[in-house]
Amino acid sequence: MNQAPVQGAQVVSRVAGLLRIVGRRPEGSSLVELVWESGLTRPTVHRLLASLASEGLLDHDPRSGNWVLGPEVLLMGAVASARFPLEDIARPSLRRLAEETGESAFFSIRRGAETVCLLREEGSFPVRSFVLHEGVRFPLGVASAGAAILAFLPDDEQEQILSDWAAHAGDFAAGHTESVVRANLRQTRRTGYSVNPGLVLEGSWGMGAAVFDQAGRPAWALSLTGIEPRFREDRQDLLGRLLLEEAHRFTVQLSAPGRDRRRH
Repeated sequence: MNQAPVQGAQVVSRVAGLLRIVGRRPEGSSLVELVWESGLTRPTVHRLLASLASEGLLDHDPRSGNWVLGPEVLLMGAVASARFPLEDIARPSLRRLAEETGESAFFSIRRGAETVCLLREEGSFPVRSFVLHEGVRFPLGVASAGAAILAFLPDDEQEQILSDWAAHAGDFAAGHTESVVRANLRQTRRTGYSVNPGLVLEGSWGMGAAVFDQAGRPAWALSLTGIEPRFREDRQDLLGRLLLEEAHRFTVQLSAPGRDRRRH
């Protein structure tokens, strides 16, 4: 006997979707952007936004008109960080990468079919790429962090994503064609690190290395981004080696005896 769908579950899904969209950028999103990206009607979005604001989960910025994350999200994040203390390990790795290379270093996590940038450490080189920042989400396999993670997933999981690649990649499919992505994944498996040659934004390059959980699955990634001249072939070996060293260090620390698996 089929059960009727739970209406509350649909509301939760819509609320979670709006929070993710708003959380992609520090400056938040406008009502028009939220309606377009969520696929919901304007009255529905407006009603949900007002409810979220009344609970402190969202704020309406009177200057920009954008909707931004509210103070309750900050409190929840502070509590969650105690259970997932990845920053304690990731931050030193990012600092070493930024200091040794001069590039901006990032830590991203896999969330289902996406990667989410969690942490950033700016390098000393004065010209930077601003494609990546905290909260940015990419489809898994897009950008250097996502490519590094996808490359080391089991073959069946890779194929599940690649078999419907255009729909999965969405707006990024034009630059990240299936053939380009498959070639990139093969190269990543050979070298251990991924290279994104300006596929997200022309002239903005990135490199990434996967970090593995205690089950040996790629769950996170360290990456470097910058302008094309800083990522030419003659420098990629150095950057790749540094990324792999830090990713290995990170993986070993996560697997250290006595570390509570539930905290990762």
